[in-house]
Amino acid sequence: MKLADILKDSNYKLSQFTIAEIEQLEQTITLKATKNGEVPYTLCLVRQKAIKLTPEEAIRQLYLRVLRDRLHYPLSRIQVEYGVNFGREVKRADIVVMDKDRPNTVYILVELKKPKLKDGRDQLRSYQL
Repeated sequence: MKLADILKDSNYKLSQFTIAEIEQLEQTITLKATKNGEVPYTLCLVRQKAIKLTPEEAIRQLYLRVLRDRLHYPLSRIQVEYGVNFGREVKRADIVVMDKDRPNTVYILVELKKPKLKDGRDQLRSYQL
């Protein structure tokens, strides 16, 4: 299955990723039969378990490859769905890279938003790290 098929009904674009990154992810896609038809899954690089490959998850998996392969962050420093204070609530950040010398301190925070959604910057600013 191609990522273009998974992203076809969304506004996500693949232009910021290399052909190799896209092909690597496509090679990991498996289809699981459900009562509504076949659903794409992939093995998460960080969680090391099969996860449903929604459009947002496909982009997250591609960014994990960018962090690992282009920017050379080890997967041991990367977490997904990491709890971050959001005012009085705890929200889950899509991807965080932890500090090399202080492993309990967030070094980079990545929040994926649907294309054209305008509240992403405000959400990032409100995180209290």
